[in-house]
Amino acid sequence: MAADSARLGSLLPGDEGAEVVALQERLSELGYWLGTPDGRYGTSTKQAVYALQKAAGLPRDGEFGLRTSLALDEGVRPAATTFSGRFAEVHLATQLLLLVQDGRVEHVVNASTGSRATATPPGDFTVYRAVDAWDSGPYGPLYRPRYFVGGVAVHGYRSVPPHPASHGCVRVSIAAMDWLWSSGWLELGTPVTVR
Repeated sequence: MAADSARLGSLLPGDEGAEVVALQERLSELGYWLGTPDGRYGTSTKQAVYALQKAAGLPRDGEFGLRTSLALDEGVRPAATTFSGRFAEVHLATQLLLLVQDGRVEHVVNASTGSRATATPPGDFTVYRAVDAWDSGPYGPLYRPRYFVGGVAVHGYRSVPPHPASHGCVRVSIAAMDWLWSSGWLELGTPVTVR
């Protein structure tokens, strides 16, 4: 589909059909996580489009319009900052979670980190605790959190806007968090870099 996504036209959340499948397959080829392509422009597809828009420096509206189509045609992908081993990278400027193996970005997950008042701490950390359930935190429930520093975790949440909105944690969608658990990414001991 490379260099052909412009013929898809505009696609919006709620759309269904073969064009949505083509969009989902191309996003998946580039590593943008959205689960299994199903032909429905639902929450997971919107999250993947947000991630592409963030990586391309585009306005973040979750809609597949002309500029987003061009970014998809160009194969825009964020670059890793770690080059040896298996890492999770949290990019604060772009609000993306990158899953990296030996310098190659394997998966890109839309994320929302800490707001200005409760910023996600930068640094090099390690996943040290995991709770396979909803976990009560001081700011509310965290879905299947993977803690990497103090009470800060990558966790699922019902709302993952395309901008910083959490109380310091790294929010991903509920579906993405389920996939992170089942895929083996973010196991205990996994290095996490926040930049």
